[in-house]
Amino acid sequence: MSNQHQKPGEPIENLAIGVIIEVDGTHIVAELDCQIAELSRVYGGVIYPIGQFGSIIRIHYGRTLIYGYVSRLRMKSEYQQEKGLVVDSNPTARVVEADLFGEGEWVQEGDKWRLQFERGVSTFPLPQQKVYLTPKTELKYVFGEGGSAAIEIGEHVGSGGTPAYADMNELIGKHTALLGSTGAGKSGAVAAILHSILERRSRMNYPKWNPHIIILDPHNEYGNAFPEHKRLSTDEGTLKLPYWLFTLQETISLIIGKTEFVATSQSNILKASLLSARQEGVDNLNEAIKSKPGADKLILDRNAITVDSPVPYTLKRLKELIEADKPSQLSKQDSHNSILQKLDILQRDSRFFFMMKEWDGTTDEFADVIAQFLSGNDPLRIVDLSGVPNEVAGAASSVIARTLFMVKIWQTVEEREKSPVLFVCEEAHRYVPNSGEAQYEAAQDAIRRLAKEGRKYGIGLMLVSQRPSEVEATVLSQCNSWIVLRITNDKDREHVRSILPDSLVGLTKVLSGLRRREAIFVGQATLLPSRIMIKYLEKEKLPKSHDIDFDKGWQNDPISSEALSTIGKRWRLQKRE
Repeated sequence: MSNQHQKPGEPIENLAIGVIIEVDGTHIVAELDCQIAELSRVYGGVIYPIGQFGSIIRIHYGRTLIYGYVSRLRMKSEYQQEKGLVVDSNPTARVVEADLFGEGEWVQEGDKWRLQFERGVSTFPLPQQKVYLTPKTELKYVFGEGGSAAIEIGEHVGSGGTPAYADMNELIGKHTALLGSTGAGKSGAVAAILHSILERRSRMNYPKWNPHIIILDPHNEYGNAFPEHKRLSTDEGTLKLPYWLFTLQETISLIIGKTEFVATSQSNILKASLLSARQEGVDNLNEAIKSKPGADKLILDRNAITVDSPVPYTLKRLKELIEADKPSQLSKQDSHNSILQKLDILQRDSRFFFMMKEWDGTTDEFADVIAQFLSGNDPLRIVDLSGVPNEVAGAASSVIARTLFMVKIWQTVEEREKSPVLFVCEEAHRYVPNSGEAQYEAAQDAIRRLAKEGRKYGIGLMLVSQRPSEVEATVLSQCNSWIVLRITNDKDREHVRSILPDSLVGLTKVLSGLRRREAIFVGQATLLPSRIMIKYLEKEKLPKSHDIDFDKGWQNDPISSEALSTIGKRWRLQKRE
């Protein structure tokens, strides 16, 4: 009987690669067969790599199969020197190191065989036992065939095309970091995951499927990948973040500017006037509500309002209150005048219209503002922040993150369970930087809180960044799953090493050599640390690439004066035609 037709679970000599020379708990060291010339074996038409990080080896112990994932391949002499042993005379001897993670046994059910696989190891191998590569027929059981809440995000490298599944509840509900250098396939990986989520209804034949996914898109690149999405942008006037939705801290950041030298007096002036303006806003709302059905349930208590309550107020009235608070001495009016001048500037600048549009004094717009993010049948909302001025990008992202979080806090448990939200923060180093930049302080606080507490309230966070070393460390450390593509920067790799569990830091050694779309997948969303290839997407399903082809570009005519005039109009009006 040939190897390829033998009973499942029997040793396959063509996949034997060496023998164990050390067993240290769940960590084993095996010496490779000296006759292995190429680091791969072929079995059943499938090429299996030897010694690749994340590849799976198996060891036979009676009928029990013990599995381990490869963590290292090195010369035997290096291993012996590290252990203080006498170095062998064979200079080409190599050892492979692996960490045992599970065991299984093939069982027959009728005329079919199935591998009963369990995580954890109760039986340990012995030195001189043979080590084998794991055939594809077993890998699908080891990696998991995808439970009821699994989504397929790619395939395992060196496994003959075995699908790579992620537990969706773990991936989303307990936060994920997706990291990789420019050009590594980071945005494509995000798109692949989101497409898998959106396509889940057809795969599972669900009668209803209403995901709530919100992407902070700073470069306007994701719209191309999801043509049916709802776009929220400043240039189209579809993004509304009214000033009255801002907390005191966010308002200070917007109007005064939050630096270590900010005058406390300005903050106090704004705080007192803002509270009074909100309380008067309550009076206006209550007056308008009186004529509506069920008004008694909607009337607000003026005295219960705080300076952070999302109650509308007019900027005209806020400025009147600040004006009335001015001291009589002209020399002491600088703080008040500075706030009033900044308010005037913000109101006159068309770039800030999405924030600074004056409230009409009666209409309660709260539900409409929240609905743009959460209501309706649009499963994907892309917040295009490419047109938001950099000086308020932090405040804008802060308001969005905090608003989502506060809505979830004030929902009932049943309401949260029916409408969980995935919040994707692209270019996370821009909104939650590790440097403590003043204009992002409000965003840092909002997303930090979301990272720490969001999972309890039904908000999942996906942090996406090309510079993990520049992302707020507290936020990154809250992620329980990691998809790490190629990282070429030493500082970024070291940062990843510092956050990962000690048993997984070895993966940082391979990060600079990963191919495009290839990633290391670790954490609670996967059964075991894996080296995967993110699934391929057609061009129309990928985010818009910003890579310019200079060779093609320079084969065209020079830009005309008419085209420059059109560009000038867009720039001046801050609108794309």
